[in-house]
Formats: sequence, C-alpha cells, structure tokens
Amino acid sequence: MKRRRRTEILINGSRTLVEQLAQTIADNYRVKVIQEPEHGLVMMKVRETSKKSLFYLGEAFVTECKVQVEGVVGMGIVIGDQQDLAYKLAIIDAAIEAQLAETDEWSKLLESEEEKILKARKLEDQSILKTKVQFETMDVS
Repeated sequence: MKRRRRTEILINGSRTLVEQLAQTIADNYRVKVIQEPEHGLVMMKVRETSKKSLFYLGEAFVTECKVQVEGVVGMGIVIGDQQDLAYKLAIIDAAIEAQLAETDEWSKLLESEEEKILKARKLEDQSILKTKVQFETMDVS
C-alpha cells in the first residue's frame, strides 16, 4: 500500500486504530524524535479543470513531525493543529518503512478501515442526494 493512501486512511479513519498501531511500535521499539511536532505552512496545488493546469490556491496550516525507528525515518503531516496525530503518523510511517514484523498484518487493518470510511461517505452522499432538487421534473406553469 502506498504512503499517500495509507495516510489518508489513517487521517480519515478511527483515531483508535492510529493509537493502537503507534502504541504497538512505541511499546516494542525505541522511538527517537528527530523533529518535534511543529506548525508550518504548505502551498496547496490545485488543478484547473478546463485548462488542466496547476496553480497554487494558497497556504494551508499544518502540523508535521519526524521520528526514527530502527534507523528509519518516518514523517507525519496533518492539516491543522494536531500534534499528537502527526507524532503517531510519523511512528507508523517509520515502522512500515522499516518493515517491522508488527506491520505485516497492518495492510488488512487499513483496508478494513478504508471500507468503513467509504461506507460512511456513501451513506452521507445518499442523505445529501435525498434533498437534491431536480428542476427537470418541476412543473412550471
């Protein structure tokens, strides 16, 4: 599983899962903090649909953290002031990049969490669509 997909699942999914995965690593390995969770700004790229060109929409406030586990650096970055989440994402990232034994089963957990996220989004979309007005069917006299 690619880093981007994994990070999106962890950010959008259950915080309990993030805490469990990070705690598993913290309990069994030495976690060295390279960069404490700190705030920053990143430029947000957006693709303009008609011309298919990229432009910078503006800056986004983020929290980022870097840690080292078993000699491998991991990074966590999230939008907003979420220092604890950035730290835990960095631990999880380092553990997966280091291919630690504990991470072997994580793909299944992450895929299961992704399914839950997609189901929740589908339910939300359905509830929104119930309120959508269809002008084509309205009788205008």
